[in-house]
Amino acid sequence: MSESDARDGGGEAVTTEKRSDPVPLRRNRGFQLLWTGSAFSTLGLETADMAFPLLVLAVTRSPAAAGIAGAVQMTTALVLGLPAGELADRFDRRTLLLVVESLRAVAIGSIVLAQVTHHLVLVHLLAVALVMGAMRPLSATARMLLLRSVVPSEQLTAALTREEVRISGASLAGPPLGGMLFALGRVVPFLVTTLTFVVSISCVSLMRPQAGADKAFKADGADEAGRMRPDVSSAVRRMLSGAVVMWRNPLLRRTTLFTAVMNAASAPVVLIVVVQLQHQGISSGLIGVATAGLALGGLAGAALVTRLHRLSPATLMLGQAGSVAVLLCLLGLSPGPWWAAAVLFLLMLGVPAMRVLVDIVMFRQVPDEQRGRVVAAVMTLWGLGAAAGTLLVGVLLDFMSPLAILIAIAAALGMVFCLGLASGAFRAMAWPTEAAASDH
Repeated sequence: MSESDARDGGGEAVTTEKRSDPVPLRRNRGFQLLWTGSAFSTLGLETADMAFPLLVLAVTRSPAAAGIAGAVQMTTALVLGLPAGELADRFDRRTLLLVVESLRAVAIGSIVLAQVTHHLVLVHLLAVALVMGAMRPLSATARMLLLRSVVPSEQLTAALTREEVRISGASLAGPPLGGMLFALGRVVPFLVTTLTFVVSISCVSLMRPQAGADKAFKADGADEAGRMRPDVSSAVRRMLSGAVVMWRNPLLRRTTLFTAVMNAASAPVVLIVVVQLQHQGISSGLIGVATAGLALGGLAGAALVTRLHRLSPATLMLGQAGSVAVLLCLLGLSPGPWWAAAVLFLLMLGVPAMRVLVDIVMFRQVPDEQRGRVVAAVMTLWGLGAAAGTLLVGVLLDFMSPLAILIAIAAALGMVFCLGLASGAFRAMAWPTEAAASDH
């Protein structure tokens, strides 16, 4: 918005242009379509994630096969994380999301067809796991960048908060829905999941991003027509450029590394709780109720994002590290499932605000033509942290008690808290402005 500095004789400012207020999110057609499609897609994914290992077990009667299928999906998602960012920066993001959702629908729909015709085998299920793993980073990156194309900067925090509601709501409803539908029939949860992807495809098809807001950019190593030259080293350099941009930006580097550490510390908590409650002879049903505290905490935490973002980034992150360290010690007391559910609920309260913090830093510190690769780099780092933390804790559980592991994680977070508190640069971090990205 531009204003005249001229003043009339009475000293009143004369405004030559006045920017109209942005359309509320509830009336923003593009945002509502994107959010609705994302909600259906995420619910379908959570439903399928619960039903898929059950189906592998039913077909093969082998827990090892179920573990292999899960490993294939997670490994593929991690390996293709950085290439997903390159694709999101090179191609139209709406078209990319349509392709992703269509491939998901075909992959899950093929399970329905194979089950109905009695031709479902493990190789088929592993191929579906491969496709679903490959689509995860593509979908996450394209959705995040599409969000920025339909939401003005002043509504970014509110829009990202609603995204956290979507994620937490699907995490709460999807697993029990998947189990219930599988009990009705092996094919039912996958039929429902296929339909959720069809709804998502329909919503994305109806979207109309702002002109010029969602376009393919000329990538490094392309000719004037935008065609890529066959240069492997250049392709690798482009994919790694997101990590380079993230590392060179002090605010983005600190927030990303901090959240990656928090992710590594919190990802294995569910595994620890399950083992802890099993040792107490708690039923699987009550264990499920206890772990649902995470999703409920995420929903409640989404409502706190605006209030928590009144704090400085450093205060928010240090507060999260300190509170999680204390809560992990309390979790180790574990009088029963209800105590675990309450502590897990409290653990998740600050997580939405932390995720939105990183999203805002990326959107406001990184130019649009690099955001896809930076988003992919951040998500890959988070995934590596979660995988490393879960693997390490899984090994340690064979040698240490859950309480000892929780105390060790809390001690590590305490060290992170002290290091952050002692760093003047960390304490001085401030919220970025919208103009920061244009300065690059």
